[in-house]
Order: sequence, then structure tokens, then C-alpha cells
Amino acid sequence: MAGRLLANLIVMGSGIIGRAVFQAYRQALANASKSGVAQEAMQNGVRQAGKAITEQEARQILGVTEKTSWEEILQKYDKLFENNAKAGSFYLQSKVHRAKECLEVVYRSQGNGTPS
Repeated sequence: MAGRLLANLIVMGSGIIGRAVFQAYRQALANASKSGVAQEAMQNGVRQAGKAITEQEARQILGVTEKTSWEEILQKYDKLFENNAKAGSFYLQSKVHRAKECLEVVYRSQGNGTPS
């Protein structure tokens, strides 16, 4: 009997707390939209996502100069990408990949070589 009463109290209490948390969350969202906090947070997220690496940084990562041909860049990229795949450094591997992507855009816009 006592166990059954205790179980009922736990179920009812968790339902009440769940509803209170849900209402508090809805109120917080309403307050954030009124004050513009949600829009500001969203704009900050977009700004951070737009921080791509620069051409100079990409060249430093791959160890190439402005006069390097696209084929040489691909060779450097393949070598660095494979070396980091073997060593297990996903961070460095992604930096190498982003550097190649950045330089690919630069070479396409300049018409130097044929990036593929």
C-alpha cells in the first residue's frame, strides 16, 4: 500500500514538474524574442560560420606560394592529407582540406590551371 502511494506521488510530481519546466521554457523563448536576444545569437552564429580561412593562411597550411601550379598544390594536398589520415589527426586533416578548397576557389576565379 505504501509503495503504491509513493509511486503515485512520484508520477504526479514528475508530471507537475515537467509542465512547469515546459512553461518556463516557453516564457524564456517569448522573452528572448521580445528583447532581440534570439536574433543577436543567430547573427553571431552566422558571423562565426562565415569565418573561412584566408588565401594566405591556406597557402601557409599547404606550404605553397602564389606561383605554385594547381598540380603541385594537389600533390602537396594529397601528401599532407594522407599523412594526417595515417597519424589520426582529424583536425589537421580538415585544415588541409579547407586550405585546398580555398585555393581551388582562388584558382577558378583567376583561371590559373584547371582545378578539378
